[in-house]
Order: sequence, then structure tokens, then C-alpha cells
Amino acid sequence: MTDGPLAIGVDIGGTKVAAGVVDASGAVLRRARRDTPHRSTSPRVVEDTIVSAVEELLEGGPDEVVAVGIGAAGFVAADRATVVFAPHLSWRNEPLRQALGQRLALPIFVDNDANAAVWAEHRFGAGRGESHLVMVNLGTGIGGGIVIDGRVMRGRFGIAGEFGHMQVVPDGIRCECGNRGCWEQYASGNALVREARSLMSAGSPVVSDLFERVGGDPGELTGPLVTEAARDGDPLARELLGEIGRWLGVGIADLAWAEAADHADADGSAGRTG
Repeated sequence: MTDGPLAIGVDIGGTKVAAGVVDASGAVLRRARRDTPHRSTSPRVVEDTIVSAVEELLEGGPDEVVAVGIGAAGFVAADRATVVFAPHLSWRNEPLRQALGQRLALPIFVDNDANAAVWAEHRFGAGRGESHLVMVNLGTGIGGGIVIDGRVMRGRFGIAGEFGHMQVVPDGIRCECGNRGCWEQYASGNALVREARSLMSAGSPVVSDLFERVGGDPGELTGPLVTEAARDGDPLARELLGEIGRWLGVGIADLAWAEAADHADADGSAGRTG
């Protein structure tokens, strides 16, 4: 038995759906995982995946589960019920809370995955005790969350903190969001795999190790495989990870400067000289 009610949290990313039963202290008691059906054009398929993971955790589990929280990798509207747009999934103005509420007999709460992550770090993790916090979520794409004065900042329309879609290269690589030069096109899991596959498709001899790891099929290449190759000493994989790291540094430096400028404005020091 546990002390107090439990909740189920579900993190929906570009490659995996990770779910867990969580207690009031933030401890994860049980876990479930599914692959994200990212090639599907049907929102229902992603919904089925979420429901499957939740039902696995509920089956034979504790009766104290009182709610399900969904962290969605996409732009969540201010109503915290609708996914306006998900670059790596099939959601377009998807009423996710309503759809899941019709299938799960528990209250449903929906938020952007990075907002949920930054709040968890603020409450239980590296940001505990800090009143101001910026978090960068690195995965298939790049997400971000902001805590100011102990509150998650969502912005007027609910989609503040989407750092991955700030432009770092004018007229750069086309992003799934429709714009060009977004940060996540240079410093994410997708960027890592794209660069490696490009060299594989060109038949470059420098990717021989990666070719062997995927049996000659570039479509089977994943970010974890490139990372594994880098750990094993593959020069190309290390170079690709180094490039990702450089672009991460560029974006994080921009965020740090923006935060410093905000503090300067807040204390009235912006624009002073001497």
C-alpha cells in the first residue's frame, strides 16, 4: 500500500510513449512503454497507444490511481485540452483530453511535455527550490519549459517555451513546423540521424561502421545507434555528436542571454551605463 493517491503520467514523444504510476513525492512505482506510431496519419492510432499503456498500468494495479496526466510533444492550447499542432505526430487541433476522457474512466489532464518536465524538475528534481528555471528537452526534436516566480509560463496562447522552433539559421533546413532554420533541425535526434543517413545514401566510406550496424539499410538507423557507435570509438559518429553539441551550445547561449536580459529589465538595469 502507498500513502495518498497516485497518478499515471504519460510522456508522448516522437519515438516512444513512456507511462508510469507516480506517487505524491514524484517516485515512479510502475512503468510501461510503447513505440510511437509516428508514421501513422491517424490521431486515433496514437490515442490507442496511450490507452494501451495506461490500461497496462491499471490492470491489477493499485486502486489509488485518481488521474492521468498527458505530456504531449506538440503545441498545447491555453485550454490545456487541445493539441494545436505536433510536428512529429498526426495531431492538428486534436481535442486530446476529450478523446481520452471518453475511453478512460479517470480525469485527464493535458499539457506540453516540456512544461510537464520543467514542473517536475521544479518540484522534485534539479530545479527544486529555484524560483526561475529554464529547461531544454532534447529528443526527436527540441522542447522547452519556463518557470518564473514558481509558475509555469505558458504564454497567452499556451505555447510559450517552444525553443526548438527559434530560428538559428536564416533560410536554413526546412522544419516539420513549416519554417526554415529551426534550432531542432541542427541539434536534435532527428538532426543526428539525418546527417548520418545523408552520408550513407551518398555511399561515403566514412560510414562503413554505421552501415554494418544497420545491415546496410539506412532506414534502420536511429540516434541511439549513432550514440552507441560514438561510445565504441567510431570517428564519424563522434564527429556528428560533436556537431550536435556545438549547435546545442549556440542555442543554449542564446537562451542564457535572453534570461539575463529579462532579469536586467526586471531590476531596471537595462540600458544603464557606467
